Amino acid sequence: MKKEEIAITVLMPAYNAGKYIAEAIQSVLDQAFCNFELLIINDGSTDNTKDIITGFTDMRIRLMEQNNLGVAAALNFGLAAAKAEIIARFDADDICMPDRLEKQFVFLQNNPDYILTGCEAEYIMENGEHLFNFSCANYTDEKIKKEINRYCPFIHSGVMFRKKAVLDAGGYSLHAHSFEDHFLWATLLKKGKCCNLPYPLIKVRFNANSFTIDERWRGKTFRRIKQKAISTGSISEKEGNQLARIIKQQQTNKIKHGSYHALCCKKFLADNFQPLKAREHAGKAIFLNPARIDNYAMLFTTYLPQKMVRWITRMKRTYN
Repeated sequence: MKKEEIAITVLMPAYNAGKYIAEAIQSVLDQAFCNFELLIINDGSTDNTKDIITGFTDMRIRLMEQNNLGVAAALNFGLAAAKAEIIARFDADDICMPDRLEKQFVFLQNNPDYILTGCEAEYIMENGEHLFNFSCANYTDEKIKKEINRYCPFIHSGVMFRKKAVLDAGGYSLHAHSFEDHFLWATLLKKGKCCNLPYPLIKVRFNANSFTIDERWRGKTFRRIKQKAISTGSISEKEGNQLARIIKQQQTNKIKHGSYHALCCKKFLADNFQPLKAREHAGKAIFLNPARIDNYAMLFTTYLPQKMVRWITRMKRTYN
């Protein structure tokens, strides 16, 4: 496919994604909108990720490889090589709805003053089981920008944006470890308008191996550096190295899987009231991290009636 014929580059970084990447790739190939390239950046995978990718024969797939440098470096590498001016971000363990590319592309074409659009999503478990439906906190440009310092307004694997705007904003920071997307949005949204489309266009898979743990588990130092970086639009190499050390110390199965089960418990309670499943995940979180008092509080909450759970959830969201 010639460069001038490509309307969208679907940019997918992949690291040891062999378990799920075939389904992710197929969901892109099955799109109603066909005029795209699927650019996959293999970030030094040591499993069968590359073999699965090369097993597809669709000419729209383009594979590039780098040493294991991390997701931000992989995305910058992909942005520099992308043939299209419109970029659809996507992750190697997620699933695109069939009309995802079409709906977002049409919106950007019809709204040239917008540089980015996100979407809602369905969250699923490792096995594909429904976990909860995600509704965005805000949808309009005005409201998103007003709250940008408080929370990340977009699901990273569900955004579509104009490449030039992101490159002009400096691309993805190599120092904003685990929040490179939020850091970019805080800078990017000063350059144009954005929104979230009010319908789900992707399925996001929760799996413990690629899961970004709850920042409350990261500790105060991590949260302080992140908040300063988002607020000021600047993060130093020294601060980045400090974040990397914190993350490395927490790359244990107990912490990663414990945080994963804790979040699943919360979602099965607050977003998809299933106390028995929530209790199962709370038990696993306690088994992995018995010293965390909040895990026991979660377990207690699974025995409360739904109305009280909803009230507690509203209070937490109001004061966090």
